[in-house]
This record gives sequence, C-alpha cells and structure tokens, in this order.
Amino acid sequence: MSNKFETRAIRAGERPDSNKDGDVAKPIHLSSTFARKEVDKFNYEYSRTGNPTREAFETKLASLENSKLGLGFASGMAATTTILLSLLKAGDHVVAFDDLYGGTSRMFNNVLTKFNVDFTYVDATNSENVKKAMKSNTKIIFMETPTNPMMRMCDIKAISKIAKEHNAVLVVDNTFMSPYFQQPLELGADISVYSTTKYLNGHSDSVGGALVTNNQELYDNLKFNQNNIGAILSPFDSYLVMRGMKTLAIRMDKHSENAMKLAVFLEEHSSVEKVYYPGLKSHLQHELAKKQMSGFGGMLSFTIKGGLKETKKFIENLHIFALAESLGGVESLIEIPSLMTHTAVSKEIREQNGITDNLIRVSVGIENVDDLIADLKQSFNSLK
Repeated sequence: MSNKFETRAIRAGERPDSNKDGDVAKPIHLSSTFARKEVDKFNYEYSRTGNPTREAFETKLASLENSKLGLGFASGMAATTTILLSLLKAGDHVVAFDDLYGGTSRMFNNVLTKFNVDFTYVDATNSENVKKAMKSNTKIIFMETPTNPMMRMCDIKAISKIAKEHNAVLVVDNTFMSPYFQQPLELGADISVYSTTKYLNGHSDSVGGALVTNNQELYDNLKFNQNNIGAILSPFDSYLVMRGMKTLAIRMDKHSENAMKLAVFLEEHSSVEKVYYPGLKSHLQHELAKKQMSGFGGMLSFTIKGGLKETKKFIENLHIFALAESLGGVESLIEIPSLMTHTAVSKEIREQNGITDNLIRVSVGIENVDDLIADLKQSFNSLK
C-alpha cells in the first residue's frame, strides 16, 4: 500500500521500527567518521560521503516525489552548482528561462561562462522558444516555475518532450511550489532542485539545498560529485529540514490560502498597478497553473503606483511583514527585488523582465490573514 503525501512527509526516512532504539525522530548523527568491525563491511565511513541523518532526509524528500533518489546539499546554489559541474564540460550549451533567481543567473553568467559554457536565455512561457534555442551541444534545459519574482511559468510536460528529443537533461527549480503543489518528475523533468531553506524547512532557521531524480545513472554521477565537491547538508540542518517537512502539507495549504486573499485584496486596491499571482484569473498563465499545480503557493509580486520613493516608504512602514530576503518561512517577508534579491541582474535585463523599482515581492506567511491585510492597508494609507 502506498501512503499519501502527508503520511510520507512524517514517516519516510525515520520509522521507529527501523532503528534499535525506537527513535520516533531521527537522531542527529554528528560523528565525522564511523568505525567498522571488519575492513570490507560497513554502512558509513565518513560524513561527507554518507551520514545517517542526511540519508534519512534524502529518503524523506525523495519519497515526496515518488522517488528513492535524493541528495542533500549545503544550499540551493550548492545543489544547482553540483548539477552543472556534473553534467557539463567546456563547449556545452544550456537553455535557461530568462527570468531566474538572481543568484542562479549570477552563477551562470559570472562563473560558468569562464569555463566556456554557453547560455541562451528564452521566454519559456512559450515552449516553442525553448525548442528554437536548442543546439546540437545543448546538454541542459534549466527552468524555474513559477519564476522569481515575476511568477511566470513554463509547461514542464511540453518542455520535457523537447529535452528528450535533443537528449538533454531537464532541470526544474521547484522551490516556490515544493513537492506538495507541483511534481516536476511526474511531469517529465529529469531533476527537481530545491532550496530547502525555503518551504521544505519552513522556519527560516536553516540553509540548505537538495535534488531529486528518478534516473539512476544521473543519480550515481551526482552522488559521486556530492562527495567529491563536498558541499553537503550538515546533520543538524538535515534534522531541521526533516522536522519542518513534517508540517509541509498543512503549511503550504495555509500559505496558499493567505496568498490568494492578499492577491485579491491587492488587485482591488487603488494604489496597486498589477498583481502577479498564479491563482488569479488575471494571471496570463492561470490555466497552466491549474493544469500542472495542485495549489498556487505562497509567493506573489505586485507593482504599486509611484516610483522607488513610494515603494521604499510603503515597505518600510509595514509592521508585521519583515523587510528581508529569502522566502518560504511561516512569517511573512517583503522585499524590493531590484534592490535586494536581483541586484546581480543588470538593470537592462531586470526592466526587460518587468523587475522595476516599484515591484514588490511577498512571501506570504501563515499569520492571521486579517492582520496581514490590516498591515497592508495602514501602509497604503501612509502614501496618501
């Protein structure tokens, strides 16, 4: 019998009957090395190579995408970097969404290009643009859906067909939706990648990353380089993320519920120009969102009337929303992408993608939604 998502989120990787002491919660194994009774027989040897707590986390996360192959890393960027260093060599080509997290595009443009890796950025909201950008040396298609911060989406299933036709690996950054609302592997992706810092952990007290795949050959390559490069998720962070994942389902439902109410409020407010949230019928890809996601998530962006002066005044006058980068925690966070998360992206590219100085990104928490709306109202009133 296959257990449902919520049950796997709690039980996978840490069943009490799987250890001699009956621990309900997987212990934190801090040992850097492991003794063996015989030279050739051992379960673990060195914590960079394998650790019981990290392995439990990897098992739990993989199970949430109906897989058995997961890997934990020191950050989302460490996970992404390990994928690229494992699958690319000089002269290779990558097709990527033109609206990516600033840290990802910074690494692509400022690091990997030094090693003669070529990147083509396309508007992947239209799958044909991905198809047209493919070359004989294209090895990876790197997508983020929904994108950060414009909430644009790509059709994972359609792009997976393109990847297979060209023998390329489709990587999907699923951080915004988590496995609860979107299942990239089920839709045809080869690798799902996460910043566990965000929704998987959910409490803004751990930095980490992870990937999941169903392809054993890919996994073996990535596992080798997880050990070889060494940017592994620590035992303590593995424990924290596992603890957070136990409540992932109920948290994501509340994030989404609150975000929908805030999106409706903002869309109706006279001081707001535009709201970007997949759950709104006004979102250009609302139908795709309904097709490939089971919920709309807790992230939204919006533009207010005015310029940078008004935008700064608005967010600095909020009391409940914390002015901070990152996302996915139980607390509501707010930021100006052009000055914070996306400063590594050139002004020209930012504005081309709609990341203007009056664009605000919100990670909607699970506080009482009436309190969140009241906070927004009082800050809008300060602009008058």
